[in-house]
Amino acid sequence: MASDIKSSQIHLRFSQDIKLLLQRLAQQPLTLGDILAETSQRGFSLTIALLVLPFLFPMPPGFTGPFGGACLLLSVQMVLGRRQPWLPKKIANYKFPRLFAQTLLQNLRRVTKILEKITRPRLVKIAENPLTWRLNGLCISWLAILLISPVPLTNPIPTVGILLLAVASIESDGLLMCISYIFTALTTLLFAFIAYAVWMAPSLLPAIFK
Repeated sequence: MASDIKSSQIHLRFSQDIKLLLQRLAQQPLTLGDILAETSQRGFSLTIALLVLPFLFPMPPGFTGPFGGACLLLSVQMVLGRRQPWLPKKIANYKFPRLFAQTLLQNLRRVTKILEKITRPRLVKIAENPLTWRLNGLCISWLAILLISPVPLTNPIPTVGILLLAVASIESDGLLMCISYIFTALTTLLFAFIAYAVWMAPSLLPAIFK
């Protein structure tokens, strides 16, 4: 029984983080620095999830670079084995507009409810291995680069992979991490195919329109 309670508490970490941030947001505007300070090591995954979540929906122009860049910066720190996240002051002090932040957190909470139906602590030895932490950072870094790349209508694809890795890290779900690695590989193949198609297009178009 005690182990079931402990497992349930671990399983709810992501939801609890979102709930606390929503409560905090009701009192004052949130900055990325606030989120990092309040969520400790989970600040890596939680902040990365917050940064990429908007890409599941239509985004105003100009957000891809800053949000994707901040995600890339955090994930590179994971690759280097850091456990305490760091952001430059200018980025850490960025205040989310209250309405935007509230919508963002509520959307993240909805996504989290869906993900929590399929995630729980599994293959914990894999999930908590220091090498896995670095591998997760590497995968997120690569997906962030694909996210920033100027390929139209593809933002949601790497975003899903990043969110899966972020939630799997917080919930210590090694099985979901393995699934995320496969998803990352498939995403890489898709982008490689798109790049190849674009590269071949100039030589194929004359033949098509003959």
